[in-house]
Amino acid sequence: MIHKYRNTSIELIDGDITALDVDAIVNAANSQLAHGGGVAGVISRKGGPEIQEESDIWVKTRGPVPAGEVAITSAGCLPARYVIHAVGPRQGEGKEDKKLKSATLNALKMADSRLFKSIAFPAISTGIFGVPLNKCAKSMLSTVKSYTGGETGLERIVFCLYGEEAFSVFQNTYFKLFQK
Repeated sequence: MIHKYRNTSIELIDGDITALDVDAIVNAANSQLAHGGGVAGVISRKGGPEIQEESDIWVKTRGPVPAGEVAITSAGCLPARYVIHAVGPRQGEGKEDKKLKSATLNALKMADSRLFKSIAFPAISTGIFGVPLNKCAKSMLSTVKSYTGGETGLERIVFCLYGEEAFSVFQNTYFKLFQK
C-alpha cells in the first residue's frame, strides 16, 4: 500500500526490513544497543559484525541511549546505507506514547539532518518490549503525519511490518489518521 501525503510517499508493506534499498532502516533497539534478538538481531546478523561494533563504540563514547532517543551506524552489507537505532519504551514503564513518538520523531530528524530521501521503520517496541500494535501504530503514524506536514526532504517513508496482523493494524490506523 502506497499513499502520497504532501510531498512524501508513505508505504505500508509486510516484509523483511533488511531487504529494503533505502537510505536508512530503523532498528527497534535497546538502550545498550545490544542487538541480540528480534528485529535488532536480524539486522545485526544480516548486516554483519560492523553494526554491533559501531553500536558498541557509540555506547562506550556517548553512553546508553535513553528511550525516545536514537543512534546511527552504517548498515554493513545490507542494501540500506545506514541503521538508525531507535530506543522505544517498554510497556508498563510509563509515558510509553511520549517515548515512542520521540523515538519516531528523532529517527525522522536524524534522517533529514543527513539529507536522506528514504527511511524504513519496523513497529517499534511491539516485540519483547510489549507495546500493543494499535498503540504503536497510532503513535508512530500520527508522528509521521505531523512531521511530513512540515518541511522535510524525506520523499519515502516505509513501515515494514511483520505479519498480517501488524500490517492490518497499521493499515486501519493509517486510514483513520490520514483520511481526516
